[in-house]
Amino acid sequence: MHIILGALGLIVTILILLNRLSEVGIDIGWLDPFKWNRRRKWRQAYYTNPVFDIDDPMKSTAGLMYTMAKCSGDISREEKACILSIFKEVFKLSDTEATELLSNCSFYIKDENQIKDNLEKFIKPSINNFADEQKKSAYALIEKVAFCEGNPNEKQKEFLAQIKNIFTPRKETFKKW
Repeated sequence: MHIILGALGLIVTILILLNRLSEVGIDIGWLDPFKWNRRRKWRQAYYTNPVFDIDDPMKSTAGLMYTMAKCSGDISREEKACILSIFKEVFKLSDTEATELLSNCSFYIKDENQIKDNLEKFIKPSINNFADEQKKSAYALIEKVAFCEGNPNEKQKEFLAQIKNIFTPRKETFKKW
């Protein structure tokens, strides 16, 4: 019994001391594990690049098309016109919506190497939302952008190969039991 009373007295003493510290102005909120976890999740969400959170197949395809055009250096007038026509014809967007989507892509994708080097991370949130037909169509659209100004350069060929690896289903070999 005396051990239980000693433990209860210790707990009460600690609580009183923590209360006095908070009254004086010393913040002890960092001790709360639930608050720490919320802050940690918020910090991770805040500091991640918004490009890697795109879950809409149309927007991710638009980003890949923009990245493909950017692989050849600065985007030329022909590439820009090609991308805008794809947005209008295939995605069925109006002129202003197509222009907004292209400007959003240019705002979010400042460096094409960021997407090229982290392609799986970029496509991961949206890959499950793609239907099989959309995957084939997206690859065809990206390929159309690559061939917009003639034959693609080496960086564009590399990027096309990476996209093809992601969009084509992997054939798994099944063993008989």
